[in-house]
Amino acid sequence: MRSRLRESVIAPAMAIVVTLAVFTAIGGLLVLLEPRSPTPAGPDTGLLAAPPGPTTVPPGRYGSGTLGPWQNLLRRITPDDQIRDVLTFNGIFMFGDSIAVQDGLALEQLLATRTGDSIAVHDWSGQPTSAAVDALAGWARDYGLPSRIVMAVGTNDIFDPPAFGAQVERTMAIAGPKRTVYWVNVEVSRFRQSADVQAADRANSAWINQQLEEAAARHPNLKIIHWSEFLNSQPAGLGKYLRDGVHTSSPVGRAARNDLIADALQGSP
Repeated sequence: MRSRLRESVIAPAMAIVVTLAVFTAIGGLLVLLEPRSPTPAGPDTGLLAAPPGPTTVPPGRYGSGTLGPWQNLLRRITPDDQIRDVLTFNGIFMFGDSIAVQDGLALEQLLATRTGDSIAVHDWSGQPTSAAVDALAGWARDYGLPSRIVMAVGTNDIFDPPAFGAQVERTMAIAGPKRTVYWVNVEVSRFRQSADVQAADRANSAWINQQLEEAAARHPNLKIIHWSEFLNSQPAGLGKYLRDGVHTSSPVGRAARNDLIADALQGSP
């Protein structure tokens, strides 16, 4: 059985390295969805094209704008057979947004090296937490769930922070009390936006994180990975670790965030 796990992790190692290089090359295209604008989607990438220089956007109800269409954006979803393999060996299920799409291959490689854990992912650029929880519910129904679940979503909820808390509760209900949910908290301050929008981004991030803390107080099996606190404790500020005020820089920010996730998972049952 262990040899099968090694095969599922080590055999595609070269493919992971090559694919990681490709994702690194296109990392600049991965963007948190900006508020709705008339700018068309890029014809080849399917991603919303961002205009050059500073942007001015409608503030929306909570100051950060509104979430644009995300369903056709870049995603990484583990195939069915690999999901079942991960579950067989009690690996990890992860649900993420564009940060996870960008950083996920490096995280998979880190976990395989450090802990020997395999991981199945449902990472989708631009998705709000509600969509990630829908995917979690679908996997629970179709495959069952392992003992550890990583939720790396919430960044796109800055556009509607009050909706976030209910999605955390949905997650914990699906996971049940005997599984551990690791949730990466959020920090957004989009550098190209106006000072008012950046301030709203930070306030909405704090609002999301507060709801996460309140949920953790109710659910002992909810463990927060403190990405926001890490970023705000750095003397160099956000710019060293975030390339645009949302997504990690490469390699420094990516390595720092993945290390936090791996540290939380290391030694867990």
